[in-house]
Amino acid sequence: MSHEYHPQDSRLTILQWSAEDRPREKYAARGASALSNAELIAILLRTGTARESAVDVAKRLLASCDNQLNILAERKLPQLTETNGIGQAKATTLLAAFELCKRMRSERVTQAKHIHLTSDVVEVMQDKIAMLTHEEFWVIFLNQASKILKIEQVGRGGLHNTAVDIRLIVQEAVMLEATHLIVCHNHPSGSVRPSSQDKALTRQIRDAANLLNLHLTDHIILHKDAYFSFAEEGML
Repeated sequence: MSHEYHPQDSRLTILQWSAEDRPREKYAARGASALSNAELIAILLRTGTARESAVDVAKRLLASCDNQLNILAERKLPQLTETNGIGQAKATTLLAAFELCKRMRSERVTQAKHIHLTSDVVEVMQDKIAMLTHEEFWVIFLNQASKILKIEQVGRGGLHNTAVDIRLIVQEAVMLEATHLIVCHNHPSGSVRPSSQDKALTRQIRDAANLLNLHLTDHIILHKDAYFSFAEEGML
C-alpha cells in the first residue's frame, strides 16, 4: 500500500535538531542573548504539537501580537489559549513569567527606597495597576528624605471609580511618621486625564494632609504606558 506524502511529515521535532540549535542547549552553551524571542518562549512552553515544535508555536503566538512582547505580556489566559498548542498549563507558565518581570521592574525603585522623580513613581506603580481592568487607589508614604516607608492599596473599585477613605490615609501616615504622600490610581477606561471627581478627591486629600503638616507631593493617574501627574501639571 502506498503511503500518501504530507509535507509536514518531514518537519523535524526539536529533539531531532542539532544539539546546538535546541533552545535549552543553545541557552546553556551560548547564553540568553543568542536566542530569539520565539526560542526563549519555547523554553517556557517546553513542548509543541504533533505537527509543530515549541519554537513554531511560539512564532505563531508572537505573530498574533505583531511580534511585540509588550502586547503579548498584556494578554489574558483565555486569549493565550486561543493559540493552537497552548493550553491552560502553558498559558499559566507564560503569565507567571510576565508577572515575575513586572515585579522585578517595580522592585528596582522600591529596593532603592527613595522617590525623587515622577518617573520613579511611575516605574514602581505602573506594573501594579496600569494594566488592571478595575480601579485601584494606592498611597506611597515617604519621610522627609523621600525614603519610602510603605506602599499600600487603600481602595478598590469598578471600571470608573474607587471609594477612598481619606481618614485611613492620614491615620496611616501619622502612625508611620510620614511627612510626604504620593497617591496613585489607574483609569481602566483609557484616558489618564483626571475627572472632576479625581480633582475633588485630590483637593480633599491635600487639605486633610495639610492639617497635620503632611505634604501631598503628587497624584498620578496611570493607564498602560501613559500617565498624568497633578504636580507636573501644576494642579497641586
